[in-house]
Amino acid sequence: MTTLLYCGRCGRESADGDHDACRQALMLEPPRYCDQCRRRMVVQVHPMGWTARCSVHGEVSS
Repeated sequence: MTTLLYCGRCGRESADGDHDACRQALMLEPPRYCDQCRRRMVVQVHPMGWTARCSVHGEVSS
């Protein structure tokens, strides 16, 4: 199991404040930041979903 260190939407530390709005937004949109290293990810949205790629930790998809 991997611990989320950073918010995938705003990039701030997960323990830093309330991320309820971010969690709700991530239900509808792809993450913009890697939750492990805080790097900005390359995001591609297509008709069947999305993919987000971190240069260090790889790809996640919808």
